Amino acid sequence: MSVTTRFAPSPTGYLHIGGARTALYSWLYARQQGGRFVLRIEDTDRERSTEESVQAILDGMAWLGLEADEAPVFQTARFDRYKALTQQLLDSGHAYHCYCSKDELETMREEARAAGRKPMYDGRCRDRKEPVPGVEPVVRFRSPDDGETAFDDLIKGRVVFQNKELDDLIIARGDGTPTYNFTVVVDDYEMGISHVIRGDDHVNNTPRQIQILEALGATVPVYAHVPMILGEDGKRLSKRHGAVGVMSYRDEGYLPEALLNYLVRLGWSHGDQEVFTRDEMLAHFRIEQVQKGAGAFNPSKLVWINHQHLQSMDPAQVLKHWQWHLDQAGIDVSQGPNPIAVIESQRERCKTLVEMTDKSRFFYEAPTEYADKAIKKWFKGDAQAVLTDLLEGFKALPEWTGAAAHAVVHGVAERRELGLGKVAQPIRVAVSGDAVSPPIDETLELLGREQTETRIARAIEFLAARDAA
Repeated sequence: MSVTTRFAPSPTGYLHIGGARTALYSWLYARQQGGRFVLRIEDTDRERSTEESVQAILDGMAWLGLEADEAPVFQTARFDRYKALTQQLLDSGHAYHCYCSKDELETMREEARAAGRKPMYDGRCRDRKEPVPGVEPVVRFRSPDDGETAFDDLIKGRVVFQNKELDDLIIARGDGTPTYNFTVVVDDYEMGISHVIRGDDHVNNTPRQIQILEALGATVPVYAHVPMILGEDGKRLSKRHGAVGVMSYRDEGYLPEALLNYLVRLGWSHGDQEVFTRDEMLAHFRIEQVQKGAGAFNPSKLVWINHQHLQSMDPAQVLKHWQWHLDQAGIDVSQGPNPIAVIESQRERCKTLVEMTDKSRFFYEAPTEYADKAIKKWFKGDAQAVLTDLLEGFKALPEWTGAAAHAVVHGVAERRELGLGKVAQPIRVAVSGDAVSPPIDETLELLGREQTETRIARAIEFLAARDAA
């Protein structure tokens, strides 16, 4: 079988993490099988679909690197096909016009409830021969009256529905526009979708869709229904749990590789392995091994995964993502050290790219003020004299290296009989504005001689002016 999978979001909001996980599973399966992965935008809900949402989906998929194998398909461009196949079902007797009003339908439901039956359409228009004047009928699919509709789900196993529990589904509204369950069927059929991987909130739609596919003479795809994602409290995932758009995770400093890693593990495992590269996901992921129960979203675990990727990824790859944050922060890396070297120096202590941006600004911009706590703790006593000694030692260095700068720091500490911290910390405050930075030798080597000496001289002036006041 030639494998084709699809991701089919509705553009009524952002691309959320549940959708991203479904897209990932579909993408992985297609790539593993040497098949195609298709992106279909299900935009038939004209009132709620927006161009902004379409763009959010496209941006999210591009950022995650889940590239489709062809241009996106938009359902609104396919109305002629839906209309043609609706007529085909009418002609074959698999569908019929229903003229029931909303009041009739509500009365029908109330009577069914009163009689202890499931409130469902009773098929009264199935054999109607004459139209009702002034009424634009809907089109209903004629569901089998007895027997069962079953399928073998790759995740859930055998799933069986009794046909008597399924009423006649509306496949076209009175104005002729198709309904969701019909457009999905037509698109899966005509796009050659072999495997439908989607959220398990669609399980109840599946028997109806299978029946329509069979009525059209189409091959029924293989289904895999992925369990939902819950919050840590076991409730449906919402914004308070961190259920925001995928691009918000970019804004918060996560790497797409880390988010994909986290999502692939949210319902699937490979032994005790926690950290996966994209190649490792492709090698080990199996859709049949996805757990049947819901996964719980854990923001702390996502932070941990992100930190692992920050530490292990090629710095050049990290820079591709970090550059966006640098641009957002207005940091010009041409005015300082090679950002690759900064990444290598910072990534053990920074868990996100936002944190790396905040803690690395001083490499490219001299501090205009010093943190109050740092001043109180480290700019006291003989700090001015210590910095003066250091500045003289740095100026005397024939060559600027981290090791040479460290030797000067160590020498000043020895001569003044001070602990290394009491010398290194005032330098940190002087060059960065705060008391936290990479190891002092790395920090000074990255800053370079000119910036180090200029910033220490400025700190000496600050201390002299403060003490004079």
